[in-house]
Amino acid sequence: MPVNILAIESSCDETSAAVIADGKILSNIIANQSVHEQYGGVVPELASRAHQENIVPVVDAALKKAGMVPADLNAIAFTQSPGLIGSLLVGSCFAKSMALALDVPLIAVHHMQAHVLANFIEDPKPAFPFLCLTVSGGHTQIVLCESPLQMRVIGETTDDAAGEAFDKSAKLLGLPYPGGPLIDKYAKEGDPFKFKFPEPQIPGLNFSFSGLKTAILYFLQDNRAKQADFVEANLRDICASIQHRIVTILLNKLVKASQETGVREISIAGGVSANSGLRQGLKEYGEKHQWNVYIPKFEYCTDNAAMIAMTAHYKYLAGAFSPLDTIPSARAAFE
Repeated sequence: MPVNILAIESSCDETSAAVIADGKILSNIIANQSVHEQYGGVVPELASRAHQENIVPVVDAALKKAGMVPADLNAIAFTQSPGLIGSLLVGSCFAKSMALALDVPLIAVHHMQAHVLANFIEDPKPAFPFLCLTVSGGHTQIVLCESPLQMRVIGETTDDAAGEAFDKSAKLLGLPYPGGPLIDKYAKEGDPFKFKFPEPQIPGLNFSFSGLKTAILYFLQDNRAKQADFVEANLRDICASIQHRIVTILLNKLVKASQETGVREISIAGGVSANSGLRQGLKEYGEKHQWNVYIPKFEYCTDNAAMIAMTAHYKYLAGAFSPLDTIPSARAAFE
């Protein structure tokens, strides 16, 4: 009999449920929340309320698409950390209640570990050991992966995340939330070398984006003082130049990590890995440095339950179950 697992993701503003059977994703349903757009960012209280409204229909849709009923499930998985605590509580309480009702094991999953294992949802899959550049709105990490459940962060941001750099830059440009995808959109039509932005000189494998954000702020202030419509007249070139610098910061550190570890199996994960500039840049760097490159499909880059399900699959095989008194955490350390 196959091992069937229902997974729930509710770390931020997407309510998602997925069903996996013996390592194969059968469904991956995601409900997005548009309510935050008018506020220019995710409002935690509104996010948790929307999760409460969405979780039952999303889980029901995931089970139906997989052709299953609750009695067919062998375990329930959920995102334990990190994330917005109110959002995490909705998913964890639902998962624990369902596991208790069905008398099946509960599996707690670390959100960032799940992003890495999104690379194992479909072929081709990285060979161990591999490096994963995990980039999102809240995290920027280089992870050395030695097995599905054995990972170690060898580099991370000392301040802001790459996704935050995209979104804050978009806000400075007057673009609506979420601004990161809009920078990507306009960058495709611009000159990435038109404007020069500094690359932070951070030792080791760590990142920093706060200085870059400040440089962009002053750049825009100075040029707007000289030309009122500077941003409007140069929007595509500005977006292309900002994106080029963020991407090169990420990839140059990845080159250093590959050289220091000797690992040439390279992947990316997280919401920012949906960025077309980063995806194309990784392919080009891969050819230059003779890497084997792995890039998840767009649907598995942003927050989704399929990646939670894939992680839960490996934890189930290892017997890594969680007690019912497991609590979510907004900032739990990477395991």
